[in-house]
Amino acid sequence: MSDSFKYRRVLLKCSGEALMGPTPYGIDFETVDRIAKEVRSVQQLGAEVCLVIGGGNIFRGVAGATQGMQRASADYMGMLATTINALAVQHALERHNVDTRVQSAIRMDTVCEPYIRRRAIRHLEKGRVVIFAAGTGNPFFTTDTAAALRAAEMGCDALLKGTQVDGVYSDDPKKNPDAVRYDRVSYHDVLAKDLKVMDAAAISLARENKIPILVFSLHEPGGFAKVLRGEGRCTVVEGD
Repeated sequence: MSDSFKYRRVLLKCSGEALMGPTPYGIDFETVDRIAKEVRSVQQLGAEVCLVIGGGNIFRGVAGATQGMQRASADYMGMLATTINALAVQHALERHNVDTRVQSAIRMDTVCEPYIRRRAIRHLEKGRVVIFAAGTGNPFFTTDTAAALRAAEMGCDALLKGTQVDGVYSDDPKKNPDAVRYDRVSYHDVLAKDLKVMDAAAISLARENKIPILVFSLHEPGGFAKVLRGEGRCTVVEGD
């Protein structure tokens, strides 16, 4: 393990939209490959890495529900979309010789392992990357909440949220040039100011388990490793 890393075991949460790259829908494999290289760079230095990936590039349960679909059914479709993304990222990582396991909260044994906490921890201890698919396995919960839950179960030192911008802002910086960027912000302020870091259930889970949330840009080359060293440009959500 590199002594320069501030966080030893981490969970990286990225949205399904992050896999689209410049395309309007689905998976851009060049973008997936770039993300895989970022994960490989820290894994090869000894960090233990697990991931949760959203499914919004393929199907978003909430959107399906607003079009008249039953919310539970829409959410299950979204969980299947996260599994497609997980398999794509697994393929990219293994192309770069990174041992990777996908564990799904919904059993689909022909394509991936079922989620078993102790097995997942053992994979991490053996230096494998673990990708958690299908959210929590329950409708009405987001992949943000799944990320906070798995981070707590794995005993992660930090939960990293890879986004399109370099931290948490008071408003969307792409729409509002006067948006204020935070270097540090408390869990309480994230909830009170509705800062859109993650949903309230995810923030509450991280708060209860004292897991810091680090929000950084997925687009900065080497950004993942820099954040793990405590050097990168990010917003740290912790404390009250």
